[in-house]
Amino acid sequence: MARLAPAGGLTHLLTALLALASLGASAAEPARPADVFQGTNIWTVHLQFTPAQWAAMEPKGADTVGGPRRMFGGGFGGAAAARPMVLLAQGFLQGDLNHDGTLSRAEFSQLGETWFNAWDTNHTGTLSEEQLRTGLASTFSLPDASRQRRGLLGAEGQRNGLAASSGIEFTYVHADLDFAGRLLTNVAVRYKGNGTFMQSRDSLKRSLKVELNKYVKGQKLAGLAKLNFHNNVTDASWMNEVLSHRLFRDAGVPAPRSAYARVFITVPGKFDKQYFGLYSMVEDLDKHFAEERFGTKHGTIFKPVTRELFDYLGNDWAKYNQIYDPKTDLSEHAQHRVFDFAKLVTSASDADFAAQLGGFLDVEEFSRFMAVTVWLSTMDSILGAGQNYYVYLHPVSDQFQFLPWDLDHSFGQFAMTGTQEQRETVSLQHPWRGENRFLERVFKVEAFQKLYLARLAEFNKTICSPSRFAQQVDELAAAIRPAVQEESDTKLARFDKVVAGEPVERLTLRAGMGNARRGNGEPTKPIKPFVTARAQSVQDQLVGKSSGTTIEGFGMGGFANRGGARLDAAGSGQILERAFMKALDANQDGQLTHAEFTQGFAKWFDSWNRNQTGQLTENQLRVGLGEEFASFRGTQRGGF
Repeated sequence: MARLAPAGGLTHLLTALLALASLGASAAEPARPADVFQGTNIWTVHLQFTPAQWAAMEPKGADTVGGPRRMFGGGFGGAAAARPMVLLAQGFLQGDLNHDGTLSRAEFSQLGETWFNAWDTNHTGTLSEEQLRTGLASTFSLPDASRQRRGLLGAEGQRNGLAASSGIEFTYVHADLDFAGRLLTNVAVRYKGNGTFMQSRDSLKRSLKVELNKYVKGQKLAGLAKLNFHNNVTDASWMNEVLSHRLFRDAGVPAPRSAYARVFITVPGKFDKQYFGLYSMVEDLDKHFAEERFGTKHGTIFKPVTRELFDYLGNDWAKYNQIYDPKTDLSEHAQHRVFDFAKLVTSASDADFAAQLGGFLDVEEFSRFMAVTVWLSTMDSILGAGQNYYVYLHPVSDQFQFLPWDLDHSFGQFAMTGTQEQRETVSLQHPWRGENRFLERVFKVEAFQKLYLARLAEFNKTICSPSRFAQQVDELAAAIRPAVQEESDTKLARFDKVVAGEPVERLTLRAGMGNARRGNGEPTKPIKPFVTARAQSVQDQLVGKSSGTTIEGFGMGGFANRGGARLDAAGSGQILERAFMKALDANQDGQLTHAEFTQGFAKWFDSWNRNQTGQLTENQLRVGLGEEFASFRGTQRGGF
């Protein structure tokens, strides 16, 4: 059982039989969270929807013609295409004169008039291609800080992240849940995820979030009010999150526990208890998690999304709310702790920052959090786009603590950042991409440095030992292999290879269960060979043999440097000029008259305002712009 034999053979057969036996053993109803989240538990989960409920769960913005499906093209590489739609929508919202977050017909019309008059610099009543290009470039070229701050933010009050920033909204629907024989009726279910949703959007196997007490107050399972089912479409091993969260917990960092679930779906006339696949179950970071880990429900939980963490924006919480996305009740005191820490990070001298840091940040806990994050080379995190972690404000210590989340790209597998070798050798002293004032300032503090390097040295010899990871991989593989085999022979073949430590090509899902096409780029290196290389790099850096690799630049992987993830002056003007001219030039003479411009704006308003409220929301702007400019996504590599 310690190591999987090659396909076939007595050892493999015994492994499968024992794993199947464990499925039955895990079927007893759990009594407490710890019973649910045993790493090798594989629960049987059956969700039942009516046809109307199933249809209603399809995310808004996900299926519109020319919307995110077309905007993003094929594969995760299209992630960069989200940025232009976000920035364009925000550019149009400059016309929001009454600051209500929407554009009325009058405001939209006035915006067109304002732009035309400003761009018609020679006052001829027409715009040439050059005038249009120049005007668009000046209007939609934003400062770097603004781009970074808004990049992955959703609309105010909505989710953040890649899918959310593209206008995709998830809707809860009613359903019934059978969890290992325990029937819970009228639960709330929605899709979840950002990059994983975009990658699995044409597949049935999408990540799911289930709230047990949203419609039935007090309804819980083993003390749990929420269940997260992650589809692992980016991870051929199904283990990245499970083993990474375990590593954080072993390092003394409060982190979610996990287990697995075989998920079945019934929709009358569509699916009859159809097996959607093996999911990892990840504990929710809510007030129940806080009560069990910290002994209180009264702390504040934030889920920030920003490259400018604790950047001072003034003392108006409205400017912080979407960025920090509080998940619990927010007191005035908690708001002011964010304000005050942001002031310290933004403007304090180095001496004052070092002296006061411990009053705001649990430095010892943060050293452990950063040691594991950096060791795992988890670049889709605080080290990159500034997402996939939580911040907890403890009500007693009044200090901020950092908690990990969404680790499917751990073990150096976030291929959109650097090369495989760069991720294996990423610097211990400068592990983040581009500029990151918060991390730069903390890493300069001697007290943090001492703790951080001590934890790295300790973990590299103990909980991060390659032999320990190899044992964990083999134990998990033995438990989950039969459930993987149920999904497809293709996935099983890939699974067996990565368990053995052999690289596999990245796959991108397309329509249909279990179907896939080859992704682009170098093969993904599995856990076993990665941890061997990473442990050696960490050791070499600790003893001074190497300074590691600093991955320069910011963006969604290399796409930012190829024009896809940003609107610089030249790129935005050229691409937008073609799109605007095609959409508005009614007689196709290569120039825009005042009438063509204003009439085109009027048509846009009517087309994009589908609910006919007379007000265009930011999401409607994103979707409408995505449709209008979808044909230009191939103009530049990774572009529209």
